[in-house]
Amino acid sequence: MGGVDKAFLSLGGQPMIRHVLDRLHPQVETVVISANGDPSRFEGLGCTVVADDVPQGPLSGVLSALRHAGAAGASHLVSTPVDTPFLPLDLVARLADAATHAPEGLTYARTADGDHPATALWPVAITPALATYLAQGGAKVTTFAHAHHAARADFPDEAAFQNLNTPDDLAAAAARFGEAP
Repeated sequence: MGGVDKAFLSLGGQPMIRHVLDRLHPQVETVVISANGDPSRFEGLGCTVVADDVPQGPLSGVLSALRHAGAAGASHLVSTPVDTPFLPLDLVARLADAATHAPEGLTYARTADGDHPATALWPVAITPALATYLAQGGAKVTTFAHAHHAARADFPDEAAFQNLNTPDDLAAAAARFGEAP
């Protein structure tokens, strides 16, 4: 997207992050945004912003958010990318149901087109294991998830987890809102 902050790209007349928040807020108690850089850009969204301790990719953000969640007394954290504006309205319920089949309670989304490990339910108890994995140079979400026997929650809508990474992706998403490309 040319280095633009995808969270603030306009989609359906509002920033993309607003779509994600609108879908998550009814499903969770609190939303925390994991982001590096100037946190003031998220002012007005009503969310706490946490930065990575050591930026190492998406799992660094998950680790920071898990630490924040644990300090706040939460037992679990749901993660999802900011560029997935069509998240299911039953996301958390399905992830939680699938987590009952995972020995450590870690689960992530799956559709017919594949796995979506960045959209996951993380037990706060897994925080030390994730910290160790990152400290040892690990970075892949799927490698960590498989090592911890993550379950997969099945979702029927393949577009629900589509990342909007290109102008063509954004145009296709805009068409879902009835916007002209």
